[in-house]
Amino acid sequence: MIIYHGSDHIIQQPVFGEGKTYNDYGRGFYCTFSSDMAKEWGAAKSKDGFVNQYTIDTDGLSILDLNSPEFCILHWLSVLLENRRFDISAPLASQAREYILSAFHVEYDKSDCITGYRADDSYFSFAQDFLNGTISYRQLKHSMRLGELGVQFVLKSEKAFSRIKFVDFEIAGHEEWYSKRMQRDKSARREYFDKERSRVLPGDIFITQILSEEIKPDDPRLR
Repeated sequence: MIIYHGSDHIIQQPVFGEGKTYNDYGRGFYCTFSSDMAKEWGAAKSKDGFVNQYTIDTDGLSILDLNSPEFCILHWLSVLLENRRFDISAPLASQAREYILSAFHVEYDKSDCITGYRADDSYFSFAQDFLNGTISYRQLKHSMRLGELGVQFVLKSEKAFSRIKFVDFEIAGHEEWYSKRMQRDKSARREYFDKERSRVLPGDIFITQILSEEIKPDDPRLR
């Protein structure tokens, strides 16, 4: 498998145990299957970035795919809630957080690698709106596809780190790729506010209903 990592420097040997603890899925090495996406992630506003290319032998590795049919978007959100810093000040959001962490918990730390959505700033705010009861479950699902977010592939275990091999790097010019990243984010926000946020449909489920009915992962309404 070929994977890419966008950064402000060249990383020939990713080190197990390093990285921020409050990333989407906790500490790990975050990659993507798209070199263009890695260029956007690597380039800064006024500084060129780097795209590091690797191969990884996944034979024998346990890979948790949060986008597979056995999971719903609330499983992804539960992992996010365990790691990212949300503004949970309102009583509803606080209650929603506790319920999702309990009912939709995923044993993600037992996997060697994780595949799932990347919560860029816009998408993080969409999740926040859901917790606050502003948008429905359906709207949250649709919002995650706005702006062609892309999927990230994260190395979590020491075993996974032992399988990755550096291949090459490429410079990501900031003038081109930072601009594309901002345009992607802007496009997602525009679609969200112009189309999705105000389009409530009959049968939409909000967090208040999920809480009152104690809706569980096997509920067909979540598929």
